[in-house]
Amino acid sequence: MGTKRATLALDSTSKAIIEQLQLDGRRSYAEIGKAVGLSEAAVRQRVQKLTDAGVMQIVAVTDPMRIGFHRQAMLGIRVSGDTRVVADRLAEVPEVSYVVLSAGSFDLLAEVVCEDDDALIELLNDTIRQLEGVSSTETFVYLKLNKQKYDWGTR
Repeated sequence: MGTKRATLALDSTSKAIIEQLQLDGRRSYAEIGKAVGLSEAAVRQRVQKLTDAGVMQIVAVTDPMRIGFHRQAMLGIRVSGDTRVVADRLAEVPEVSYVVLSAGSFDLLAEVVCEDDDALIELLNDTIRQLEGVSSTETFVYLKLNKQKYDWGTR
């Protein structure tokens, strides 16, 4: 039996706070408060509640190429057995930045960020393909990161 993840109902103010942070994650709580009609303390409290609930994260997003990671790829992974177990193991691998269970040709999709092609080969052969349950992989090498945005708002 699967477990359902609880969802947090967002009111219009919480949505507005999230949208403000998506536009600029460095925006001060005071600035956000002015934009959404709350005090700085109230914004701080709501942001803490949203992050504690796992609704959002506030992070610095980098361009991997500019900081020495010259090889990114998406891996399509076929699994024999429980995909959730393999997904959990993949999530523990430092080079893996993104893991999803998917339907279609692949059971899992995993985005990896490596320093170079040699590091990607090592990751594939020594780590990913050695995981119990991984039956095959297909690697989609990124040639250029054309768009990476996180300001799509809330619903």
